[in-house]
Amino acid sequence: MTETETITVADVSEGPGGDADADPGTPVSLPAVELLTGRGFVTGKSGSGKSNTASVLVENLLANNFPVLVVDTDGEYYGLKEEFELLHAGADDECDIQVSPEHAEKIASLALEGNVPIILDVSGYLDESEAKELLLAVARHLFAKEKKLKKPFLMLIEEVHEYIPEGGGLDETGKMLIKIGKRGRKHGLGIVGISQRPADVKKDFITQCDWLVWHRLTWNNDTNVVSRIIDAEHANAVEDLGDGEAFLMTDWSESVRRVQFHRKRTFDAGATPGLDDFERPELKSISDDLVADLREISDEQERRESELADLRQEVEKKERRIEELEAELAEARDLSRMADQFAQAMLQKAAAPYRGGDGASPARPRDLPSDQATLPTDEPDEADNRTDTTDDSVTDGPDETGHDAEGKSYPTIEPTDWPAPGLVPDVERADDGEAAEGGSDTAEGPGASAAEQADVTFGDANDETADTTDAEASTAADGSADEGPAKAGASDPEPGTREAVVAALRRRIGDLPALSREMLAHYREVGRADPVDAHVAAGGTPKQTLAYGRNRPLRREGLIEHVEQDTYRYALPDRVAERFDGHLDGTALASVQRAVEKSFVDESTLGGKTVGPAEASEIGGGPRDHDVPDEERTDVEMLPDDETVEPDDGFVTEDVAIIDDEGTADDDGDDGGRVASEDSDDGDTGTETPAEEDAGGVEIL
Repeated sequence: MTETETITVADVSEGPGGDADADPGTPVSLPAVELLTGRGFVTGKSGSGKSNTASVLVENLLANNFPVLVVDTDGEYYGLKEEFELLHAGADDECDIQVSPEHAEKIASLALEGNVPIILDVSGYLDESEAKELLLAVARHLFAKEKKLKKPFLMLIEEVHEYIPEGGGLDETGKMLIKIGKRGRKHGLGIVGISQRPADVKKDFITQCDWLVWHRLTWNNDTNVVSRIIDAEHANAVEDLGDGEAFLMTDWSESVRRVQFHRKRTFDAGATPGLDDFERPELKSISDDLVADLREISDEQERRESELADLRQEVEKKERRIEELEAELAEARDLSRMADQFAQAMLQKAAAPYRGGDGASPARPRDLPSDQATLPTDEPDEADNRTDTTDDSVTDGPDETGHDAEGKSYPTIEPTDWPAPGLVPDVERADDGEAAEGGSDTAEGPGASAAEQADVTFGDANDETADTTDAEASTAADGSADEGPAKAGASDPEPGTREAVVAALRRRIGDLPALSREMLAHYREVGRADPVDAHVAAGGTPKQTLAYGRNRPLRREGLIEHVEQDTYRYALPDRVAERFDGHLDGTALASVQRAVEKSFVDESTLGGKTVGPAEASEIGGGPRDHDVPDEERTDVEMLPDDETVEPDDGFVTEDVAIIDDEGTADDDGDDGGRVASEDSDDGDTGTETPAEEDAGGVEIL
């Protein structure tokens, strides 16, 4: 292309504001290089001929093999394909290919390197942001490639006020177009904007233009722009211009000419529809070779979108499954809580007869039916010639086989055994001075009251003495036990009272091995501790096998709780508080707690501060350093994957497999540091598991 190559697009027109040096009808030619690399602006109200002017410019450039890229916002430039071979890319099915921002680089390459004219039809994008994103990507690639190619190329933008408005702020697309308008010329990239409202277009763009075309304008804001750019005379004359007539202002001629632009030769797809039938002309098709690469990009994009859709479905499926599992887990937790509550209720109900439940004690006289007031004596066997010592009125007692004279079966109750729940029938207490309802004559007479009848006592004297001692200790600590005749005759305190709670907890602690009780005292002192440290402090050895074995009863009874790895905290205050469920204040709870702690802490230690529920979790808080050095502890190794060990249902996460390399011979010296009363290990064998006794065995802790 030579610098003098021109295209003819209009003829001189007669009228105000015209060029006096040229006769009307004189052809008007424009230098092609100025059009391709410069900045132009074409404006005019709707129907004044601005789109026709843009089409005439493009037709003349295409006729001379100069490539252009038209950004079509209304889908009206496809008519150029009636005469020229262009790539029509956009979102509609009528386009040669549907494109997205992923195609931008290839579109720029075809336009600049392949010399392919392109119509970028953005009218089919329902999302305006998607159309702007496509234009932005194409403009960026054109600008970047032109820095190297330096090839004259024109970008024509319809409805340019939508991208570079005067009033609003610029988005990334608008900033890129302004950048091309200011810096594109030096790289060979030209731009021309078309708009029917010059007042709405950013003035920074208009003032940078090398050539401008002013078609008919009638609105004052628009004519004021003409007055500012040209003068008032042309501002008045612009309102009277005919269709296709315009003022042509160019920097290279330094003149303003009134011209009549030629009519476009190709199909006018932007013409206002009339009453005649619309006939679409035969359009030239683009070569398949030109769009092959674009189709590959589209296919790859569709494949990625399909994969993304599959992944989204998989994620949604997993999220639904997670929700289902969370619901199942919540339901399982609810069922577990219900099962625990039911088990606790059944356990309390089953234990009630042993503790004197339902407001009664096994050692307290009860109003029983007359036929159960005393245990009937055995009937003498005539073969043994024994003297009958029973009252003649008692004829319904069971014989040695457990059956009475009428064949009724009675449970055989050994004197040293507690009765199993359900073996003792429920009875109704009689009013004072009245005989038991439904009772039969007994040895004391048919009219004897239940209070005067002999009590049926189960258990031996040792159990009764131990329970009485516990009850008396709790009464002394609290000072609120009942006094009266019932106290002397009862071996257990009234159920549900403070004394009953103290007695029950003391009994549970008293049943623990001696060394475990010493470990509990250590937990009380420090708040949090490692089982090995507590075991050594209690007089034991630093062997983890034995330490965790004697720590286990404390954990099972709820007297300590696992806090973190190899650390437990003193939890007796929490158990005391749970028993009363907020019905006692802090002072009363402390009194009950101290009464319980007397079973494993001496008076001098107990005289200090009482540890409350909150304090027990705070004392010694945080990770603790081991008192026993690691080199003195038994080595720990994990079991191989193919070996299994039956776990204990009370184990926690820090329990591991212990390999006792020293054997059971070392167990004999475990209690070497204990007090004289525990000089042998015989009293502690109850806490050792078979795994502890097996030399080199494996124990799950």
